[in-house]
Amino acid sequence: MNESEEIKRQKQYIQKVKEMNQNKRLKYTILTMGCQLNENDSEKLCGMLEQMGYDRTENQKEADLALFNTCCVRENAEDKLFGKLGELKRLKEEKGIIIAIGGCMMQEKHITEKIKESYPFVDILFGTHTLHKFPENLYKALKEKKKLKDIIDIDGEIYEGMPIKRNSHIKASVTIMNGCNNFCTYCIVPYVRGRERSRQPKDIIDEVKDLAKQGYQEITLLGQNVNSYLRVEQEKNIKFEAYEGVHSFATLLKAINKIEGIERIRFVSPHPKDFTDDVIEAIATCDKVCNLVHLPLQSGNSKVLKEMNRKYTKEQYLALVEKMQKRIPNLTLSTDIIVGFPGETDEEFEDTLDVVRKVKFEQVYMFIYSRRMGTPGDKMENQIPEEQKHKRFDQLKALVESQIQENNQKYVGTIQKVLVEGESKNNKDLLTGRTDSNKVVIFEGNKNLIGTIQNMKIVSEHMWYLKGEM
Repeated sequence: MNESEEIKRQKQYIQKVKEMNQNKRLKYTILTMGCQLNENDSEKLCGMLEQMGYDRTENQKEADLALFNTCCVRENAEDKLFGKLGELKRLKEEKGIIIAIGGCMMQEKHITEKIKESYPFVDILFGTHTLHKFPENLYKALKEKKKLKDIIDIDGEIYEGMPIKRNSHIKASVTIMNGCNNFCTYCIVPYVRGRERSRQPKDIIDEVKDLAKQGYQEITLLGQNVNSYLRVEQEKNIKFEAYEGVHSFATLLKAINKIEGIERIRFVSPHPKDFTDDVIEAIATCDKVCNLVHLPLQSGNSKVLKEMNRKYTKEQYLALVEKMQKRIPNLTLSTDIIVGFPGETDEEFEDTLDVVRKVKFEQVYMFIYSRRMGTPGDKMENQIPEEQKHKRFDQLKALVESQIQENNQKYVGTIQKVLVEGESKNNKDLLTGRTDSNKVVIFEGNKNLIGTIQNMKIVSEHMWYLKGEM
């Protein structure tokens, strides 16, 4: 069955479920774990559910359907899922709530076996590449009362054209590729999301153009390794449809930069080893591409990086940062760092602190190493004791926080372009937005500014946000 026929078939199931739910006013909850790719998948699931007659609620007790979109990168995600399933058992007995679980965790056999044995009341399990079949799975669960397990090969097709319900009317994420070929030794992603597969350039550009017509201001391009977009296709002579001159990540950035209505372009996550000169040049010359670049470090020690299979050294990373700083005006950087990788010594961890001191990242996402079954890292000897991991994490956290005020001070007194996103969560009388470098700005203003970009004078810094004035 080709793609268009499969999508047509799933839309027929959407209509069937909608007819079953007519006049019932049913509600659903959704819990999304993990990365922005998962959040994007959840927007698609929400789009399907709302076309099938469900309304979203945050109150689990009033829900008729509970959906979990899982992540398997961190161990605590498993604990969270199983805890939630335990809470739902009573609701299942009392009102027959439908329980569906999807996402990366469902590609792990030991997890699905545990659910089957310990939580037999779960109705639907689906993997990362059967998300588009959710309407069919739900219809069969409702109509035939079957327990469904729909998990297929991790390198299955990615289907276009299913409904989507965006979380924002201002910012949107657009997936440009799926899977990963890097096999970092700490990471489970290639085993659950499969090999790299790029979306067709036309599909991406058409999606962004449609978002621009709907009034979206900011686009974030998503992938496990965005700056290798279309690389595998070219290396293996896999046919892709040439469109608007797009044949690489750099040319994709340039094409999207031309789309009228889109004011900001971000992307996550690139890999330092694939940060080629043409990508740096595209960031420097495309006026809509934000000057905050996420550049995952993971470790600052070359030996640990080799054990991680990251394919660059500390010196190569710092040289890349220097090259980018020379070419990209007002560059700011964010990063990911893993603390406590197997075998990491205090001296090797000091190299990570050294890189943080030198680069002065705008944002640092810090993680304590978590063993993941099925990865090479899980089998490594010299696992670091938890107490030692937490001690190093606290050291890194203290250093990063000491740099935040210094980084923030450079904004005070400057004029920044701020995309106004909505009311402040902590004070409904104030508005909140973000700078090009992703700094949160709180300010007084009229609510009709929401969704616009405003020039804002930064008057003070407050650690986790800046105070601005119109």
